[in-house]
Amino acid sequence: MCGWAILHRLQTPVYVQTGEQMKITTTEFIKSATRPENYPPVELPEIAFAGRSNVGKSSLINVLVNRRNLVRTSSTPGRTQLINFFAVNADFTLVDLPGYGFAKVPLAVKKAWGPMIRTYLEQRETLKGVVFILDIRRVPGDEDLKMLDWLEEFEVPTIPVITKIEKVNRSQRDAEPRKIMAATGLPRDAFSLFSATTREGRDEIWERIAEALDEEDGMDLLGADA
Repeated sequence: MCGWAILHRLQTPVYVQTGEQMKITTTEFIKSATRPENYPPVELPEIAFAGRSNVGKSSLINVLVNRRNLVRTSSTPGRTQLINFFAVNADFTLVDLPGYGFAKVPLAVKKAWGPMIRTYLEQRETLKGVVFILDIRRVPGDEDLKMLDWLEEFEVPTIPVITKIEKVNRSQRDAEPRKIMAATGLPRDAFSLFSATTREGRDEIWERIAEALDEEDGMDLLGADA
């Protein structure tokens, strides 16, 4: 487990000055795909988002980019069945991976999700990091741990995020992440806490995304207030 390339929160990020945030100027849907030959051309670096169905992935993405419906949210888990690519500021690509783990979908679709996601993680050379999302009220299951195994296997830098923190009280906010830490083997400071309702955690997650993109590309993604 120590082999996971976890992008920890930085105390003094070198790429951001006090008070700066990610400035989103444009977000554009590129295309959907299920296999490498249909992916967009290898041009921009990519940050992917992964998690179980109904974990709050769509809401997290929409808050990050300040768009109400860039990624469609649904009360029906399992609706996202394709890999969706979005250009952000024409600087990098945001990739919405299919949510996994929901039983009430056709068996053929459910069986396709694993190979689809694994192939993307293994073969996409422009992938710079994955925001891995967990619900604060749920102990990670076998499929979550399998996802982490793949991220370790393919040495993908990982940004673990715990969502829906507004759904628990203060004492649970301290206690529930400890269950997630025990299941994943990750330390507390590996995780960012996030609420789509209050937007808490948004800036911290952007800082970690910027770190992942800045690792190899020298990109300065943070500017004036978003």
